[in-house]
Amino acid sequence: MVTILDTLNRPAPAQSADDAKPRHPEKAHRPDNPVARKPAWIRVKAPTSPVYRETHQVVRENKLVTVCEEAGCPNIGECWSKKHASFMILGDTCTRACAFCNVRTGMPGAVDKNEPEGIATAVATMGLEHVVITSVDRDDLDDGGANHFADVIAAIRARAPKTTIEVLTPDFLRKEGALEIVVKAKPDVFNHNLETVPSKYLKVRPGARYFHSIRLLQRVKELDPTMFTKSGIMVGLGEERNEVLQLMDDLRTADVDFLTIGQYLQPSKKHHPVLSFVTPEEFKAYEKIAYAKGFLKVSASPLTRSSHHAGEDFADLRAARAAKLGH
Repeated sequence: MVTILDTLNRPAPAQSADDAKPRHPEKAHRPDNPVARKPAWIRVKAPTSPVYRETHQVVRENKLVTVCEEAGCPNIGECWSKKHASFMILGDTCTRACAFCNVRTGMPGAVDKNEPEGIATAVATMGLEHVVITSVDRDDLDDGGANHFADVIAAIRARAPKTTIEVLTPDFLRKEGALEIVVKAKPDVFNHNLETVPSKYLKVRPGARYFHSIRLLQRVKELDPTMFTKSGIMVGLGEERNEVLQLMDDLRTADVDFLTIGQYLQPSKKHHPVLSFVTPEEFKAYEKIAYAKGFLKVSASPLTRSSHHAGEDFADLRAARAAKLGH
């Protein structure tokens, strides 16, 4: 994803010991991959609105981490200007080292037990109708962070009972019982991203397993058939069109309701290169095919991200299910 610089006139924060460390130490000695020039259809404005600054202040006052910042999301200006934010729990350091991701990698610190209340306070203060809660991978924890997800959901329910909650979870690989803990906490949407087609996993997402992720999403429906499920991928990583169509079929086999498809954007020279820029017309074709395959909701465009327009998309998702059931 492209990094958007914060253009606010504010003093630079003091550099911590963590800030001085390489953000991606596992990539430091890899050869550089040239960063391709983005086409005209991928353009975003730097965030400058007063509401953006208010959102920024709420995040800082509650000492929260957002995936908007950590992943360098290109939509941060738009989303924060609408008081939309996706909170990243369990710290800012991931135990995986995916080739596409800009989140810091390494050994995470201790879990912050005050984080659920901080998240809930921010949600209530911002008056959010819909909130997305995601996290880094925490392979170091026995439950992969599942109980912390449940605590955050419970805290939000207590402080902001009308807010709908979407979780975007890790794969909980080799964490027996972790998925069940999150599903039992009753988020409104359970999202887990496949990220790419299976042939690219070894290079793009080496710590994950494609069919484990498919099974994870399928298991959510087995545990709670009423829960909405969602998954997303990036294109431009060298995948073939027929592979994307097969991935759609795999997700429909798992009864996934919502699919997002967005353009991969390279965070740095050390990350996986962009191998193609998919045109808006090609995204539109993917969207049409996905709807034909039975997804209730599809979002496919160059700047689509998992959490982009999540609140509006959730409303569409509910309406689509109601229409399908004839309600």
